[in-house]
Amino acid sequence: MANMDRDLELQHFREIMRPITTTISQSKFDADLETKLNSTFPPSSDTFRKIEHTCHEAIRAGWMCSQGGEGRRFGRVLEPFYETGNLSVDVVDLTDIVGPHHRHPTGEVCMIMPVTEGAQFDGHDAGWCVNPPGSDHHPTVTNGRALVLYLLPGGTIEFTQ
Repeated sequence: MANMDRDLELQHFREIMRPITTTISQSKFDADLETKLNSTFPPSSDTFRKIEHTCHEAIRAGWMCSQGGEGRRFGRVLEPFYETGNLSVDVVDLTDIVGPHHRHPTGEVCMIMPVTEGAQFDGHDAGWCVNPPGSDHHPTVTNGRALVLYLLPGGTIEFTQ
């Protein structure tokens, strides 16, 4: 029974992610995409709030961010698939941390959901940031705790440390 419930939860998650994955999969990973996401799906939008609420509920239920430890929990939620525009979806739950260095050979889109008021991810407040193909960074959360949902074309990420 638990597996059926999880399958239904994942299908629901895919559905609420569809406007995002459709927009991203039809776009270039650049500043224009970041502007488009922030204007079309701002933190005050129903879509953003639904995704954020679902992430918090899934973490409480134990099927999202089930790996890692205190201050850095993570996990892949959706593998790249035609329904997601070949984008993987991962969610991390980070508290005042500098994460492991990695590259984005094909780019990365991040949805930033501060849990602590004023928490930032890589200097960004609530909303969207786009890392273009070939970019790299140490993912960093400052000023508290934040959830970060990130989408990767083909699920491609290269950890360097």
